[in-house]
Amino acid sequence: MTMTFAELFERLSARVRAKLDDASGCHDFDHTLRVLHNAELLAAELPGVDLQIVRLAALLHDFARPEEMAAKGKFCHARQGAELAGQLLREFGVDSGTVDRVVAAVRTHRYRSGERPTSPEAEIVYDADKLDSLGAVGIGRAFLFAGREHARLHNTREEALNSAAYSREDTAYREYLVKLRKLPEAMLTEPGRRAARERAAFMKEFFDRLNAETQFPASR
Repeated sequence: MTMTFAELFERLSARVRAKLDDASGCHDFDHTLRVLHNAELLAAELPGVDLQIVRLAALLHDFARPEEMAAKGKFCHARQGAELAGQLLREFGVDSGTVDRVVAAVRTHRYRSGERPTSPEAEIVYDADKLDSLGAVGIGRAFLFAGREHARLHNTREEALNSAAYSREDTAYREYLVKLRKLPEAMLTEPGRRAARERAAFMKEFFDRLNAETQFPASR
């Protein structure tokens, strides 16, 4: 008996949750649910997109995150995740056309990968993931990641920009300077850009305040 999309999505969600529930707090199943919600909101403003592709790709976008985190970033979770997502979808009997479109969206959702989305659905998933790195949630996630790596609470702009990833200087502020403040210009959809600008403004205000409270004049 062929599954309905609702049944397929429920079964896939259970598999993703089982894998990500114990992942680091900045990339756990809660993150996936927020990205899924962001993607659905963006899709609602962009007529003509295939919502099923959007929902499947958003659900599976970080399926290989635990492996990348364990390897401290030595391989790309988007590429590995695309392979694993394809295997999982085929296991559930999903048609090859759908598999190819979802796999492409998973493979191109990462900001640092150098690959860019080539479909409206993939653009939505890309933007939805970036939105969860911004605003109040983005601040919380940045500190969760820094804490996991035993980084300092805060450092100067110079210390942050002259340090390596996964080091004691890999603070939330470093993530903001290296990546997060640049995201609004990297968004691919108009509703994504609009939401990103608002969230980024809040982040700037927060880190300006943190710099002032920790008395790092050179960081302002």
